[in-house]
Amino acid sequence: LGERRVWCSKKLKMLLSLLQAAAGILCYVGAYVFITYDDYDHFFEDVYTLIPAVIIIAVGTLLFIIGLIGCCATIRESRCGLATFVIILLLVFITEVVVVVLGYIYRAKVEDEVDHSIRKVYNGYNGTNPDAASRAIDYVQRQLRCCGIHNYSDWENTVWFKQTKNNSVPLSCCKAALSNCTGSLTRPMDLYSEGCEALVVKKLQEIMMYVIWAALAFAAIQV
Repeated sequence: LGERRVWCSKKLKMLLSLLQAAAGILCYVGAYVFITYDDYDHFFEDVYTLIPAVIIIAVGTLLFIIGLIGCCATIRESRCGLATFVIILLLVFITEVVVVVLGYIYRAKVEDEVDHSIRKVYNGYNGTNPDAASRAIDYVQRQLRCCGIHNYSDWENTVWFKQTKNNSVPLSCCKAALSNCTGSLTRPMDLYSEGCEALVVKKLQEIMMYVIWAALAFAAIQV
């Protein structure tokens, strides 16, 4: 009986170590989602899209607390503490399943959200006195190497393009390797040919998948 107790104690300590690692990774994934979404938040209006990230950070924090409870229960060999530990683990497992479901729901909604708001964001661009939305567009075009909504010709329909009257798109549309690009539409070969909408949607869906895979992985470990 003594050997079995020692064996169970070792297994529990391994599980606690794993939970502590899981807590750190889940919090990291959630924080990464928040930071990355901040760069693209002008392209979607539904704040509920971040709910899975909020939940996964909460789960990570809870796992850390669970680890402390488990350690105390193991040291004191408290049946009540161990029972509480198991119940909380079960609740965490259920929460992770909820995160996966919400992740898939909001991942499917990303395309509609971006499609709904991207034209408004582009039409509000102000190249002479950049505001937050303008900086977001320039950041996205440089980061994702894209130009316009579907291609660079979309800029011709924006207020900024009509006001400047120089037949040019923002310099953020210029290919990174070119140093003499002016954004002129007379030299389309100097500009990124791919539109930003599809790439923004792809990027946001990839970010949401990080949350889904993290939740799935640790739910599988708990099982």
